[in-house]
Amino acid sequence: MRQLYLFLEEQRAQGRLIYPADEQIFAAFKLTPLDQVKVIILGQDPYHGAKQAHGLSFSVAEGTPIPPSLKNIFKELVSDLDIPVPSTGDLTPWGRQGVLLLNSILTVEHAQAGSHRDQGWETFTDQVICTISEQCRHAVFVLWGTYAQSKASLIDASQHLVLCAPHPSPLSAYRGFFGSRPFSAINRYRKHHELPPIEWQLP
Repeated sequence: MRQLYLFLEEQRAQGRLIYPADEQIFAAFKLTPLDQVKVIILGQDPYHGAKQAHGLSFSVAEGTPIPPSLKNIFKELVSDLDIPVPSTGDLTPWGRQGVLLLNSILTVEHAQAGSHRDQGWETFTDQVICTISEQCRHAVFVLWGTYAQSKASLIDASQHLVLCAPHPSPLSAYRGFFGSRPFSAINRYRKHHELPPIEWQLP
């Protein structure tokens, strides 16, 4: 963490614009503490456009245009559960119910996707995944795309459900993300273990 702090300070000193804002870097952990984690939706790194990233994977703040990957997530959500199309890309209501919206890399430079890769965030978030696997009961890990699926070895699949599908990006969603029905699968798993379902419907 000290190395990460120094790296981010150096980037800012060079005039680089970093997302999300400092106070939002750990937003997912504040919203969904360890003892409340039920589902983990793993992303790679934050959105790198202005006013998009706010510390939750795939989510954007209220009033922000919905990015293409999230539009595809919503298409699958509507198809899977036959609910109305959400009007907001803010996934905070999911986080409040125990859905940890975790990026593997928690910061990014403006307009430079993957720019903070291999600076130390992965060491931290890999340990987060291991800790959830070890300490939580009957969690569901949602791994969309090759990068997220590379983390599967950190998860005890005998104790948790691991859902894998192509990434919801427009480049890959038609290779099997559409029709994967992850939201109903999560609630079926929770029902099987006599746990309350996640309310996926958004405003």
